[in-house]
Amino acid sequence: MNEIPVPYLRANQTGIVAFVILAVVIQNPFIVALLWLIEVSGLLFAAKANLFIRLAKPFLTKWVAKSQTEARELTRFNNTLAVIFLTLSLILFGLGLSLAGYIVAGLLAIVAFVAICGYCLGCFLYFQYKQFRNRNNCTRA
Repeated sequence: MNEIPVPYLRANQTGIVAFVILAVVIQNPFIVALLWLIEVSGLLFAAKANLFIRLAKPFLTKWVAKSQTEARELTRFNNTLAVIFLTLSLILFGLGLSLAGYIVAGLLAIVAFVAICGYCLGCFLYFQYKQFRNRNNCTRA
């Protein structure tokens, strides 16, 4: 299947927002590290390995059947962006820059929340990337 049902993506986005809020509230960067592990597993082994999706799946079956889907390639791009943000956040924590680490994780949470509300910034960036690649391929021909 090359498409991923949107309710699964919303479950992942909700998990991102919840974990970042929890990390900030209890001031524990290990929550961000756990989130990183969850997102990396989804990136390496596809959406079926993502803990948030696995936990939400039994509750979403009636919505999945009639829901819209998103291309796996686009989902992978968005997941890669999330892992990059979380990696940067963890590097900042490791350097003793906790505030900056929480800010970077917070930016990811904001982007995920905005996606839940209906605007996917990652999708916009992906479209711009594809346009850029297409323009460069056309000028080389």
